[in-house]
Amino acid sequence: MELYLQSLAKVLGESGFAALTWGNIAMLLVAFVFLYLAIVKGFEPLLLVPIAFGCVLVNLPLSGIMDEGGFLRYIFFGTQHEIYPVIIFMGIGALTDFAPLLANPITFLLGAAAQLGVFIALFGAMMLGFSVKEAASIAIIGGADGPTSIYLTMKLAPQILGAVAVAAYSYMSLVPLIQPPVIKMFTTKADRAIRMDNLRPVSKLEKVLFPIVCTVAAGLLLPMSVPLIGILMFGNLLRECGATERLSQAAQNEILNATTIFLGLSVGATMSAADFLTIDTIKIIVLGLVAFVASTVGGTLFGQLMKIMSGGKINPMIGAAGVSAVPMAARVVQNVSQKENPGNFLLMHAMGPNVAGVIGTAVAASVMLTLLS
Repeated sequence: MELYLQSLAKVLGESGFAALTWGNIAMLLVAFVFLYLAIVKGFEPLLLVPIAFGCVLVNLPLSGIMDEGGFLRYIFFGTQHEIYPVIIFMGIGALTDFAPLLANPITFLLGAAAQLGVFIALFGAMMLGFSVKEAASIAIIGGADGPTSIYLTMKLAPQILGAVAVAAYSYMSLVPLIQPPVIKMFTTKADRAIRMDNLRPVSKLEKVLFPIVCTVAAGLLLPMSVPLIGILMFGNLLRECGATERLSQAAQNEILNATTIFLGLSVGATMSAADFLTIDTIKIIVLGLVAFVASTVGGTLFGQLMKIMSGGKINPMIGAAGVSAVPMAARVVQNVSQKENPGNFLLMHAMGPNVAGVIGTAVAASVMLTLLS
């Protein structure tokens, strides 16, 4: 009996229960909330489920899963060396139809205007005591582009990766909740009901040339943009050239899905209690929200300017889609529009600034890398 009790005491003493801290418990609760939002509420489940489960794994004490030689440490290699974000950009390129942007190129300006929050958050973060590299990493959350946020943060400030990634993906998943009240605040009922003319057809030649021209132009102007924009456009060329259907399907499905799993798990693995439960994390979460809201405001206000300059032919709401949360932001514009005018279809018009936002955020990140590396 004594031997049995000693064995039981030893097992309990070396179990995770004995090493469990209040910080671990808090992070496990955070992970459970993420799982609830993803599985029950449908908020970006493809991203939040791997992130949340990675958070669960890394906050179970004594597993060693994120230590040197641990499983997640090996998986983290792809995030640490910016491999996963770039591969995901290839998948996004293979999934994206740039025809709405090519049909109405002026909407590219809306994608640029929707980067306003990036620069507001940059100065806000520096005022709160972050270094300029940390501030740049936090500010890019305003672009609502998770892979770009991770890519830039690993280059400039890897010590805050967990908080930046969680903020970026959280706000991407909350686009349907955050954007509608902001859009309504800066548009009138009459604005939201504006119908736009049908887009012109885009030829196959235009679609094939666009990724090639864009890669060369961006690469020569901003060499730091080549890993993101170059691979994004490579994925799009696979889609549009018509000669690589199998590769395009692989980039859109198997490769993208596998990489999303590895990226999500490794981002979640950065959310250990010791690293995540800090005052700086709260600041980053708040600054990320400020950046995202300000980007929506910037796009909408520029949409108002374009409405005036076009004689009322452009619905200013499509400017809000200039953040790069594709295609959620465009869908939000469509939904808000249809509530005002059920016969109005703005989805394809909003996709123009939406895909421009992907390029705009990558360009903003490249500018920061060029200036700060």
